[in-house]
Amino acid sequence: MRDVITANLPARDFDETARFYEGLGFRVDYRDEGWMILSRGSLEIEFFPHPQLNPSDSWFSACVHVADIEGLHKSWSQAQLPEHGIPRLTAPRDEDSGLRMFALVDPNGSLLRCMSPSSGNEGSD
Repeated sequence: MRDVITANLPARDFDETARFYEGLGFRVDYRDEGWMILSRGSLEIEFFPHPQLNPSDSWFSACVHVADIEGLHKSWSQAQLPEHGIPRLTAPRDEDSGLRMFALVDPNGSLLRCMSPSSGNEGSD
């Protein structure tokens, strides 16, 4: 399985958003007044400005498929985010679908569903 993310998410403030994601190991690859691209290895997230966004009303989301869900969660746990509120990071759990997943909600209220096959459910790409 390869690690993949394709997301186009809102940012109330590019500086705040960049700082948050840099704390998760991302770097700014491109930025101007109307667009920002962040990457962490093969994971890439693109942001557009949305200064009037209310994070608690946000419905934006993306799925993050990774081979090492535990490693990603361990890395992101270093940011010491709470499990409730905005932003937040939940604990990994096994789903009935055969996926192991956790959730990250960024300061803009965007939800990243991070997932990989549960042990014993690894398939080919």
